[in-house]
Amino acid sequence: MLDVANLQAYYGKSHVLHGVDLHVGAGEIVCLLGRNGVGRSTAAKAIMGLVDCSGRVAFKGTNLMGRKPHEIAHAGIGYVPEDRQIFSTLTVHENLLLGLKGRQPGRWRFGDMYGLFPRLTERRDAPAGALSGGEQQMLTLARTMMGDPELVIIDEPTEGLAPKIVDLVAGFLRALKERGISVLLIEQKLTIALEVSQRVYVMGHGHMVFE
Repeated sequence: MLDVANLQAYYGKSHVLHGVDLHVGAGEIVCLLGRNGVGRSTAAKAIMGLVDCSGRVAFKGTNLMGRKPHEIAHAGIGYVPEDRQIFSTLTVHENLLLGLKGRQPGRWRFGDMYGLFPRLTERRDAPAGALSGGEQQMLTLARTMMGDPELVIIDEPTEGLAPKIVDLVAGFLRALKERGISVLLIEQKLTIALEVSQRVYVMGHGHMVFE
């Protein structure tokens, strides 16, 4: 479903990714492991067209290199960034509404999201900026799925979260797997990677060191 070949990425004159190759099949959860600073988040941003890059990023056989981020999203790729990027002055439900690509939900309904994350039901009318870090992570995951992606890139979803919230995130990932959604998961915790992923890539400094 997602094929990345010879991905090079740059921040100004800094060459960050050096020929990254990876593949995510239909309905597969693939984890990208590695320490901070090795380029995992940059790889996600490059796939989404958010940084200067070259190489090939193909989704369902179509090369997306050079496309704008909103075009890549509309092609069927969802993205959950590490910094969450909620709309803090809007309510939880309004944030979910903004995740829709059209007027109506796709395979994922509001009830699905509130069922996976019951805490969001309790906080439905609260401003998103008043949520805890864990609640904001739930909201970002739920908002992304309201766009009905076929593949979702999730960057460090368990970073800094309490064990109970980590368990909720793991359950969410299992729910995606059950529904046949492909996932590229960027993670540091080996336990999460082994629990939910079919395959694991390990990044060194700007390149893959193990698959």
